[in-house]
Amino acid sequence: VGGGHPGAAAARRAGWAGVVGGGCSMAAGEYVSRRGQRELFERELNVERRELATAPAAETRELEQIYRRRGVSPEVARTVARQLMGDADTALESHARDELGLDPDELGSPWQAAVSSFVSFAAGAVVPPLPWFFLNGTVAVIVSLPTAAPVSARVGAAPGAPSGRSPWRPRGPPVGASAAPAPAPLAVVGAPRATPP
Repeated sequence: VGGGHPGAAAARRAGWAGVVGGGCSMAAGEYVSRRGQRELFERELNVERRELATAPAAETRELEQIYRRRGVSPEVARTVARQLMGDADTALESHARDELGLDPDELGSPWQAAVSSFVSFAAGAVVPPLPWFFLNGTVAVIVSLPTAAPVSARVGAAPGAPSGRSPWRPRGPPVGASAAPAPAPLAVVGAPRATPP
């Protein structure tokens, strides 16, 4: 927007529209992605539940083989598998964890993921329009870019925190630095030109 040299009011409106529109787009995409993933996991659990009901002996042997491959002795693996298969819920949970690699109680919430995505996007996107409340023109553009960089760094580092990724190695700035200037030429080309009298 700044590349088109708009007035401060237009830049502010465009900035807030970007925050809301971009946040909703990110949230919608995250919801659809997580919803599809959850439905796939639920389908796999339903298939496993049917197999436990129709072929319990085969499922017991399958669970026994899993434990034996992990180094458990045949006798202990057989005993543990039979004990776990004694309860339907425990049997499903055991097969889900050990065979499918799923936790039936932690399939993820699409709505929670969507809200988290919206908040994360908005936290970064709300910063660049702020200088336009106090400044105008090229000065606002110059102030907006370095002001947004630290926020991009923090937002980019946040996803890596649970994995132990160093906060000093954020992903946001390189991506943001390369993507931010891309629309500027389009704004300059599309900006209205004053016609001579």
